[in-house]
Amino acid sequence: MRFRSLTPLFKRKYSVISKNSIAVLNFPLSNFNVDFLCNKDNVQCIQENIQKRKGVGDILKVQEIYENIRSDKFNNEKLRNEFLNEINKIPNDTHPDVFNMGDEPKIVKPCLNKPQFSHEPLDFTTIAKKLNLLRTEHLGNLTGHRSYVLLGELAELEQALIKFTVANLCKRGFVLLSVPDILPSQIIEKCGMNTKGERNQVYALDEKHGENLCLSGTSEMAIAGFLMNKTFPEDQLPLKLAAVSRCYRAETSNIHEERGIYRVHQFTKVEMFGVTRENESNQFLEEFRLIEEDNFTALDIPYRVLDMPPHELGAPAYRKYDIEAWYPGRKMFGEISSCSNCTDYQSRRLNIKYENKQGETHFVHTLNGTACAIPRMLIGLIEVNQQSNGTIKIPKILQPFMDSKEIISKNKKIPQLKLIK
Repeated sequence: MRFRSLTPLFKRKYSVISKNSIAVLNFPLSNFNVDFLCNKDNVQCIQENIQKRKGVGDILKVQEIYENIRSDKFNNEKLRNEFLNEINKIPNDTHPDVFNMGDEPKIVKPCLNKPQFSHEPLDFTTIAKKLNLLRTEHLGNLTGHRSYVLLGELAELEQALIKFTVANLCKRGFVLLSVPDILPSQIIEKCGMNTKGERNQVYALDEKHGENLCLSGTSEMAIAGFLMNKTFPEDQLPLKLAAVSRCYRAETSNIHEERGIYRVHQFTKVEMFGVTRENESNQFLEEFRLIEEDNFTALDIPYRVLDMPPHELGAPAYRKYDIEAWYPGRKMFGEISSCSNCTDYQSRRLNIKYENKQGETHFVHTLNGTACAIPRMLIGLIEVNQQSNGTIKIPKILQPFMDSKEIISKNKKIPQLKLIK
């Protein structure tokens, strides 16, 4: 396996935040598309976009503060910070094909290969516990609710999935990174995720360990933060990066379908991240989607592809595809992957640019995609490959990553958990 070196990519030009900027990680107002957002002629279309995306931004307030700044002779720092706070709430534009979609996703590719069984298929948790491969209860001495421990060959299967996915991405020209899981809250917010208030999914660290530090929800944020203030020569784009990391999310759910390891507080994920010129990102999103589809097809996981409606895009995405696997034990579809085109939403906030041959600089477009989210992939693999005798067939493509094992059977090496009162 050959790995491309990152060194040439980051030797060239670096943009530096001026000492006169509003704060350490706040950028000049010019990084935002002020000409568009603060033009009164655009109020109606911006308001409609916010409404369709169910966003919280107030474009009228943004424009009001902007006019106050323009007439302010004393360069009021409080006013400028208020402007940054409000303009940050305005979501990205929406792809024209998605804008009038309504509230329901569009099925781009239906699921045509649901597996058939000679027995009534069981769900993942039932199978894994029967084989002594999973523990989700009585873990108060670890992280408690919505945590889990994978045992024996199920833990091996996790590592096999990571190695398989990374090998595939490297063959496709991705550069592999290893990034931190602790990030400044400013980086996370500039990527489009809220870190403040009660309704957020971000774990914040105690301030005695450092001011405004959080656990990362995905390596997308760390990769984007790594690229902050960098300017790339045009001939080095598009840039394809990948990382394996732990993801931490404070979300919870009481929905029966999301039981077990479907929605947990921490998990391992292989993430794709793309950097392109502004006219290439739509095409690149389709490439990301096909990479995800190829991975799931190779693993014989039945899936369907959805083009997501505006209210499912969050703040940064211009367009987003979700891929849902068919879980025969649960008799439901469940999301196992997504990919998004964020256009210049993140690059404007993080000051990531490219320089063309004429010496002009432009903001890049950024994209992200889930190549493999371990827990939900495990659910799909185990439920689809369950055998009538209670064992699990290992997909052929993963066998080389598991010492050529073909079957997962009951784990006898680790004793069953007994609760002592």
